[in-house]
Amino acid sequence: MLASIVAVSLGGCATPPRMHDEGQLNQIALDCGLALGELMQDESEKRLLLLVHQDPSAEQRVCVAKWARKNGLKAVFVNMQFPEG
Repeated sequence: MLASIVAVSLGGCATPPRMHDEGQLNQIALDCGLALGELMQDESEKRLLLLVHQDPSAEQRVCVAKWARKNGLKAVFVNMQFPEG
């Protein structure tokens, strides 16, 4: 009984994720030393903050992860290998 009360009360505290606009994500990307457009949020999975970058540094990963956590999001790192040209 007590466990169900706690679960219900904790569930009420969770705020639904919000979509951040492209300008906000681009500013965070720049603040973390990334390029414009490398941070994305998918409308179907609002809780995920996607970083698409070739070999992000540890500092860039930490920066994105901290911002994501502070904003109730989960950082997902997608390492893209772009062809050299």
